Amino acid sequence: MATLHIQSVQSLDAPELALYLTLKRVEEHERAGVLVAANIKTVKRLLASRYTVVSALLTPAWLEKLELQLRARTEMELPIYIAEPKVLETITGYVMHQGALAVAKIPPLPDLETLLNNAPRPRLLAAVEGIASAENLGAVVRNCAAFGAHFLIVGETCGSPFQRRAVAGSMGTIFEQPLVRVDKLVDALRALRARGVRCLAAHPRPDALKLSKADLRGDCCLVFGAEGPGLTPAALAACDEMVEIPMPSHMNSLNVATATAVFLYEATRQRG
Repeated sequence: MATLHIQSVQSLDAPELALYLTLKRVEEHERAGVLVAANIKTVKRLLASRYTVVSALLTPAWLEKLELQLRARTEMELPIYIAEPKVLETITGYVMHQGALAVAKIPPLPDLETLLNNAPRPRLLAAVEGIASAENLGAVVRNCAAFGAHFLIVGETCGSPFQRRAVAGSMGTIFEQPLVRVDKLVDALRALRARGVRCLAAHPRPDALKLSKADLRGDCCLVFGAEGPGLTPAALAACDEMVEIPMPSHMNSLNVATATAVFLYEATRQRG
């Protein structure tokens, strides 16, 4: 059980609270190797996970509600900072409505080969390229968790899935969903194909296979690009086939998070 070091704070000027004041400075958090859970659902999922919690910043009401879960943590010592809602609302650029935040360490991520070897057959994977929106990337993580993707491959042109908005967009499922960040997505796709995993590009084109006609029952990786530009020519060339969601002619794309949900649902439907 964790020993809680509870400290009341009247302002957020203390150095140990700096990470809570820099929620928009994504690069600083990445360099520090930490993430911030900034709503109650993500905080609860964080506390239920194996991620190492660095500290929590709570209102007195949330301390009372979360104390048992905090004490059940495996950290030897856990700093808990308590502040009234009005103090929390002074966080720069972010108004606290829920009164619960926590900082955790970003764990070392497994490599592609390890995840591939540990994934049961038939493998269901997803990969993303060029996703700059943290909210969209978080929603993709959430969809992967909801529909049972064995892991998510995050390409080099994507933002970090550990940004605050991405963590919130995932509703904390990032603490459970396996993922890997790769230096070159094209190389990762080629490696998957060499291991017998079919790579299917979600890409609307007249000659693309309709989603309902695609066989998603075997080992496959569904590859998604950003809405608008879509997948790069190099990524398309690294895939086995292009697949599209049938839509009226005046609609040519969906938000990437929505498209991910549709593709993954069809894969799980086919797999029973």
